[in-house]
This record gives sequence, C-alpha cells and structure tokens, in this order.
Amino acid sequence: MNAQSTTQRPGDKMKKAICAFSELTQKYPEKSRTALLHEVEIKFDLSPKECEFLNTHLAGTTEEKK
Repeated sequence: MNAQSTTQRPGDKMKKAICAFSELTQKYPEKSRTALLHEVEIKFDLSPKECEFLNTHLAGTTEEKK
C-alpha cells in the first residue's frame, strides 16, 4: 500500500488545486489566470497531465484586457 492511498483519495489533490485556483482568481483579479494556474500547479505538485488538464479547462478563452 502506498502512502498516498492512506492519506488522500484519488482526485483530492485536483479538487484542492481547483478550489485554490478559484480562491486566487477572486483574491487577485489583476493577475493572469495562467500565472495563478502556475502557482497552483507548483503548490500542489501536479503531474504534467494534471497541469495540462487545468490549463485546457481553466486558463479561459478570455484573457484579461490590458
């Protein structure tokens, strides 16, 4: 049995990452979604596949207007 299965269910890390991203977008609306995603990916030590998923679904099609 690996350590992750005893402390975390599959998908918990992604759920926490998505919640953290949502909180960051509300707290720092002036920052780009891509920059906030990068912070979350590092904080939660996401795999390349998880990062790709988040970037595809959360980076958004509407970038901030500058």
